Amino acid sequence: MANQNNDLRILELKKQIETKKKYLSGRKVRFTPETNCILELDGSKHNLNVLDGGALMFLMLKLNLYNMSADNLKMPHPTISGYSVDLWINDIKSKLSVSGMKREEADLHKMEAKLDKLLSEEKKTELEIDEIAALLN
Repeated sequence: MANQNNDLRILELKKQIETKKKYLSGRKVRFTPETNCILELDGSKHNLNVLDGGALMFLMLKLNLYNMSADNLKMPHPTISGYSVDLWINDIKSKLSVSGMKREEADLHKMEAKLDKLLSEEKKTELEIDEIAALLN
C-alpha cells in the first residue's frame, strides 16, 4: 500500500515537472546579443559568453553605476567598447535569463530522473505495458 501511495505521488510530481517543462519550452528564448559581447572596462576584457551569473550581475551593477552617475551629473550616458551602457545591460540581462532557463530545465531533468528511480518495479512495468499498448492502438 505504501508503494502504491508513493507511486501516485511520484506520478503527480512528474506531471508537475512536465507542465513546467512545457511552460519553459513555450518561453524559450535564444541569446541574440546587440553587442559583440567583449566588454573592455577598467583595463579588463570581459567576455559575456564565458562569465558566470555572479560575474555578470556584478558587471551589470557596475555598468548601471555609470548610467546613474551620468543622470546625476546631467551628462549623456557613456559609450563603452563601442556600445551604449544600456545595450551592455540588455545583453547581460538576456544572457542571465537564458542561462537561468537552461539551469531550470537541467534541474527539472534531474528531478524527473530521480523520480523515475523511485517508482516501484510494479509501477514501472505497468507504465511500460501501457506505453506499448498505446503504440499498438
